[in-house]
This record gives sequence, structure tokens and C-alpha cells, in this order.
Amino acid sequence: MRKNWTRTELILAMNLYCKLPFGKFDKVNSQVIELSNILERTPSAVAMKLSNLASLDPFHAERGVKGLSGASKGDRAVWQEFHSDWKTLAAESEILLSQMISNKDEADSTTQKVYEGETESLRLTKVRLAQQFFRKSVLASYEMRCCITQISIPTLLVASHILPWSRYPNERVNPQNGLCLNSLFDKAFDQGLITFDNELKLVLSEQLRDAEPQISIKQHFSHYEGKQLRKPTKFASIEKFLSIHRDKIFIP
Repeated sequence: MRKNWTRTELILAMNLYCKLPFGKFDKVNSQVIELSNILERTPSAVAMKLSNLASLDPFHAERGVKGLSGASKGDRAVWQEFHSDWKTLAAESEILLSQMISNKDEADSTTQKVYEGETESLRLTKVRLAQQFFRKSVLASYEMRCCITQISIPTLLVASHILPWSRYPNERVNPQNGLCLNSLFDKAFDQGLITFDNELKLVLSEQLRDAEPQISIKQHFSHYEGKQLRKPTKFASIEKFLSIHRDKIFIP
């Protein structure tokens, strides 16, 4: 007899959905197998649940790609929970995962503590875990490659916030507010030296243009000017965030 998925299990499934590149949801994936062992379910059941979550992703609907059609009421509820409050659900799902790995009996009590009055230590832990979730989710959405240069060395990649962390607290953990950039492009993007136009093509600031005689500027920036970024493979479009970056962050 099949047992219904609990909210805790669905939160962990959604956590994994966010952190796996699209197309890596199959039952032989080591992370799928790891979660199946934690949940005491089969890898096939976990893979199917991930596919059902994918069927709720509007980005895939726009591309005409669908997961399995059996998304449940619980699937939809958890999907909505994450999208309504990324910061809370990111931290909660990461804490749950850690607790389920170390001591499954403590998972429910840990979830409760997330919503109760928190200590400074717990607050800092939640911030760290939310940042960890954001990085993994953004890099997975771009299939572990810089969306401009295609660099795929993890230590050189940054989950870059389109809207700055300090100025847009409500979007700090939203994967839609992220680009996977190499560290040099991340710094330039953060400082408003580069942005993307309405067609998602790279635009350079005058400051970079003035420095073009430098060979390094030509090699690292001018070479990519006008190139369209490689769009993420999960979640809705990033255009609305990039539009704000052009208007509020970019230095023409």
C-alpha cells in the first residue's frame, strides 16, 4: 500500500528539485538515491515526485516541457509555500535535511523551532543555510556553467544576485533572482559595470568601454559584448529582475 507523502517529505523533495539540474531527476542519480534512503522510499518514487514538481514549473510549461501529470494537492501546496517565502522555506528545508540525515526523530521538533522565537545562533544558522540553498539552486538552474562564458569550474562560479542582497531582502533566496557567473563577471555585474538588455544580451558600461585598449578588457569583456546569456532551465523568467538591474544598478 502506498503511503501518502507528508509535508516534511514534500519539503525535502522540493529542496532537491531546486538543487538538481533539470534532466537529472532519474532514479539512478546518487542524490535521488540518498533522499530515497532518508525518506525510506524507493528511488523511483522520489524520481517521480521530482518529475511531478517539474510539471508545476511555469518555465517548463512555457517551453512545452512537462513532467508527469500526477502532481498532487500537497505538491502544489509546497510549491506555493516555497514561492511565497523562499527565505523561510529554504532555511527550513536545509535544517530538515540536516536533521533527517543525523537523527530522523528530531526533524519535526527542528521544524517547529524554525517558527518559534529564535536565538542569535539559530538566526545565523538559517542565514547560512539559506545562502547555501541559493547557491546550489542557482548553479543547478544554469547547469553549473557561467551563463555568459560557459566556464564550468565550480570554484570559479558565483550565484550572483541580480537584485543586491542588501537592498532587496525579500528576494535574497529566490532562485529567480540569481545568475550563475564566473567570479570576474559577478564582480562587474554587482558593481553595475555590465548588465543585460531586453533581449538578454550583454551590455558594457562606458567605464569598461573606455578601458578597451587594455588587452585584458578586450579578452574578458569586449569579446562577449552583445552575447545573449544562457537562460536557466528551471523556474520562471528572470527578465523582471534584470529590468530593475538595468534601471537601478547599471552605470551607463
